[in-house]
Amino acid sequence: MSTVISLVQTAFSPVLDLSLLNAVQIVLAAIVIAALLVLFKPLLLGLGRAFVLLVKPRPSKEERLARRQMRDAMMLNRMVNAMDGASPSHAAELRALASRA
Repeated sequence: MSTVISLVQTAFSPVLDLSLLNAVQIVLAAIVIAALLVLFKPLLLGLGRAFVLLVKPRPSKEERLARRQMRDAMMLNRMVNAMDGASPSHAAELRALASRA
């Protein structure tokens, strides 16, 4: 048991030998770092967004429109396939709507 206690004391000796002046310095450094983070938060957020756009660029307007149209066409096809067995007349109307678009 005494070996465990001596190992714990040895491991935590740098922390336990903390003087009041060192503790105040650590607290002041933490406050200064927190203040700088709050002060430069907009800049840091902008840099983060710029990095995200650098790694994964936003699709162009045409690409977003094409993706939306493809998603709508796939949804319409799913609706037609679901209605095909239950109500063939509704499925035919949906197919007619799809051919007009």
